[in-house]
Amino acid sequence: MGAMRFVALAALAASAFAQIPLPKVTQLPITADSGPFLAASKNLAPVDLAKVGYVEEEYILSGSANVYDLTADGNLSVQTPNAPYGVRVLVRRPATQARFSGAVYVELMNAARRMDWSMMWGYSHDHFLQRGDAWIGVSLPGATPGLQKYNAARYAGVSFANPKPGAACPGNAKGGASDVEPGLMWDVLSQLAASVKSTAAVRPMAPLQVGGIYLTSQGGDITFYINSVHDHAKLANGKPAWDGYLVRNPAAPSRVNQCAPALAQDDPRRKIKDIAVPVIGVVAQGELADSAWARKPDSDAPTGRYRHYEVAAASHIDKYPYTALANFAEQAAAGTPEGNIDFPFAAPCEPAITMQDSKLMSYVFDMSFQALDEWSRKGKTPPKATPLDLSKINEYGIAPGGIRSPFSDVPAAVYTTTTGGPGNCREMGSTKPVDDVRITALYGSRKNYETKFAAAADAMLKAGFVTPSDAKELKAHPNP
Repeated sequence: MGAMRFVALAALAASAFAQIPLPKVTQLPITADSGPFLAASKNLAPVDLAKVGYVEEEYILSGSANVYDLTADGNLSVQTPNAPYGVRVLVRRPATQARFSGAVYVELMNAARRMDWSMMWGYSHDHFLQRGDAWIGVSLPGATPGLQKYNAARYAGVSFANPKPGAACPGNAKGGASDVEPGLMWDVLSQLAASVKSTAAVRPMAPLQVGGIYLTSQGGDITFYINSVHDHAKLANGKPAWDGYLVRNPAAPSRVNQCAPALAQDDPRRKIKDIAVPVIGVVAQGELADSAWARKPDSDAPTGRYRHYEVAAASHIDKYPYTALANFAEQAAAGTPEGNIDFPFAAPCEPAITMQDSKLMSYVFDMSFQALDEWSRKGKTPPKATPLDLSKINEYGIAPGGIRSPFSDVPAAVYTTTTGGPGNCREMGSTKPVDDVRITALYGSRKNYETKFAAAADAMLKAGFVTPSDAKELKAHPNP
């Protein structure tokens, strides 16, 4: 009986992956009385999309998705087939094909606050808008309560209902099954990519013609998709649904479903595996102590293209991703706002921390997004960087190796890339600029410092680790 069941599950899995079905796509109207949560114009740092030739649209994608189990060899078997779902996607795209670069970056929005947070948009929206890229934000299951509190009628169609709510659930920390099944997301992501690339009359990105679509996020969901779903997600033409991935601070894979156990610390399936599209991982110095286990060698192999970038002098988080939170009135409508514009957290850090104001991580993400697209569509090979060595941090808090920048090579501050305190505090760094006396002792004069800073920016550009427009901006702001 067990063998027969395995054969039946294998056959079901094979049929499930035979082709990606297109979801139903419903565009939500945007009116004076009803609009999307996290609209660009209502971020903490508002963005006027129309001013730069962009439009913002919102859709509900609905259909059916399987819930899977993970086999010992890392493959998938179908646990529960054809469960209904509804997912919210937020689209920011050029209004015309002439303005469009062809690249679409899809972000799994952070749901840690039980509402959507477009972290990667916060880092790189200036780059996207300048280049003519499109951005799509996907609401994860954890953000559903916030959406429905914000506007129950508008988001009534958002659902990740557990198809087996009464089943035993040993993998769930509470010992019982939740009403929500995050494991529906794996098929949802494949169907989203297929829909964006389709010629359907109603689809995200219509009427533009898409050249490449790339998934980005921090967290384990993107790692799980790369490792266990990507190889199965093929379009009708045999090509992969996704053309590449940018992974922020690579993490261990999420659980395949809410009741599955997490992978053990020594499980080889935790690391990002080789696939046939490019993958770029980006890690800040302040993240490396916790994520060094996920290091993966650079490769140009056709079935394992990979770059791993570690950024000297950078902390896990700075102020720029927080600019892409909804403003406090919108947050209050969706849940509970935290902190204030300068420190958007509920608990203070002791000692107090001023969030880093350096755009270093934004510059590296900008370069990496562009490199991913050019590697995928043009075959242009990205630069390589050496690993950081945390055992040799200097008096300015900077480790040798990694992506070098004017901040690391012409320091005018002491950087702390991880700190103490409750909650989010250890993720944040601090910057303590040195005084003019120290600047003079180090460089001879403030002018000499600025000249060396500009030269280091040029070296970063020559090495391929910053875009030309960002290098220009960097040289215009030499202070830490």
